[in-house]
Amino acid sequence: MNREIIKSVINDQHEIIRNAEIVEREYSFEPNANYVLTGLRRAGKSTLLYKIARDLVANGIGWNRIIYINFEDERLSEFSVMDFNDIVSVQAELSDEKAYFFFDEIQIVGGWEKFVRRLADAKERVYVTGSNAKMLSREIETTLGGRFFSKYIMPYNFREFLRANNVDFSPTALRTTRQSGKIIKHLETFFTYGGFPESLIFNTKREYVASVFQKILLGDIALRNNIRNDNALKILIKKIAESLMAEVSYTKLHNLLKTIGISIGKDSIINYISYAEDAYLIFRVRNYFAKFADSESCPKYYFSDNGLLNLFLTDKKTRLLENIVAISLSQRYSGEVYFLKSAKTNIDVDFYIPETETVYQVSFSISEAATMEREVSALLNLKEKFGAAKHYVIITYSEEMKIGEIDVVPLWKFLIE
Repeated sequence: MNREIIKSVINDQHEIIRNAEIVEREYSFEPNANYVLTGLRRAGKSTLLYKIARDLVANGIGWNRIIYINFEDERLSEFSVMDFNDIVSVQAELSDEKAYFFFDEIQIVGGWEKFVRRLADAKERVYVTGSNAKMLSREIETTLGGRFFSKYIMPYNFREFLRANNVDFSPTALRTTRQSGKIIKHLETFFTYGGFPESLIFNTKREYVASVFQKILLGDIALRNNIRNDNALKILIKKIAESLMAEVSYTKLHNLLKTIGISIGKDSIINYISYAEDAYLIFRVRNYFAKFADSESCPKYYFSDNGLLNLFLTDKKTRLLENIVAISLSQRYSGEVYFLKSAKTNIDVDFYIPETETVYQVSFSISEAATMEREVSALLNLKEKFGAAKHYVIITYSEEMKIGEIDVVPLWKFLIE
């Protein structure tokens, strides 16, 4: 690889880092550790690295020791595993001191794992990002030999979204009706278009989110996995979106596609869903009551950002509400989120968190008596027959009250807890 190209990439990236607008995120990093950051494309992984690099410079580390390479740079389109040593050589030319290596979207280059492990073995500091869950597979963790901490990065949560919009949500501010109203106004945008950090600068947010989806669909899923029938893949994702809130089996999806003339085998459906999960487009929530086989084959699927889900829906409000609750719970409890369903005992509850022994029902509004009766009865039935939960919560879009020991919480308060 031409070393002058590598130097040019590094110098240009320094300029990008210097000028980047950085919003404080709710992630922390050990100063003496190496990291692998994964997550949905455009979730803000690179900006987190920019923050680390700028903090290093602020603490006296020279820019010549910051080796930041984005492997999506078109100048590196022919970069191969054989070229990694050129990065080390360039670093040696730039500084006699230890460097800090930042490798963005490194999964593009096959064989990257052994190189970064070699750097870690040499006591270099290394930060790696990628948009594929396979970067944290057991095989790669074995290759990296426990030398890296891992973090899963998601788009802005609502607190981060408010900070990015310079909205005060401190307890003092929340005492004023005006500030609460301002927060609810921003909730409407977050609820509909999600939390992609870059979306904040665009007026046509839906178009931006659609462009991100196309990159995920065609690049991170179809191209990476050699899928030729990308139309079938897109329709499959649409059917998953339309089935949100319900358990979904591979057979059900196969039949749904078959009815609209999409000929795709069940094995392909299984693979496509796995690829979509690997790209962090969707994630699954399992039934806490189910046997393992049923739990795996009939989960509920949710989208990793409300903006992505919104691209597929016409009847939106209820699905978007449940999806945003699923995202928030998954962030808070590292994916240890379940739903509760048992035909035998007639239990059907949206979410259960074993760690806090809390159950959640999600309903856009319970202002109608029949809806309130349904949601409250579901929790009371659970309490009578299951009895393990300590906290009972109904999340609505805007209503707040207490019904016996059940807390009814508006979405905006739930999201900023």
